[in-house]
Amino acid sequence: MLRLAIPLFLFALCSFTLFSSARSFITTKPLPIDSFIPKPKLENAAACSYTVIIKTSCSSVSYTRDKISISFGDVYGNEVYVKRLDDPSSRTFEKCSSDTYKISGPCMRDVCYLYLLRQGSDGWKPENVKIYGSSIRSVTFYYNLFLPNSVWYGFNVCNGIGNTKSSQPISTTSSVAAM
Repeated sequence: MLRLAIPLFLFALCSFTLFSSARSFITTKPLPIDSFIPKPKLENAAACSYTVIIKTSCSSVSYTRDKISISFGDVYGNEVYVKRLDDPSSRTFEKCSSDTYKISGPCMRDVCYLYLLRQGSDGWKPENVKIYGSSIRSVTFYYNLFLPNSVWYGFNVCNGIGNTKSSQPISTTSSVAAM
């Protein structure tokens, strides 16, 4: 009986570890950050590709012409920044829709912070933002509120993940392509 119990326990433990690390859901509430300034471009940084899916809430305005920026990164200071995701001519960020972007930026560990910036008078209510890439676990950040104007707003759950003081930050301005 004990011979069967040990392998079964190990199998269950491995399965739980595998499935629990496959993706992350950030459930804390987003907050404004007044002191956030995206990092300048750093040449010669290794580039990785990320897919960002932004779902606009069904209770948002029908569409927005506001300028939407995004910045996300890891505990080691690697950061992806896109100054403007929106394209007013294509009516991105319509109510009840999802917009998908392929973004190139520095290779990073798991994403632990994400900020959005909205600038304009239309208003916009993102429901969630999902980020995935070949070198990171998928992560979803839940907003579901109207973003304030001209304020970086989002999540930082990097505390306790690693020691940022001893790491060498790598950052770049990223290229983006709507899909």
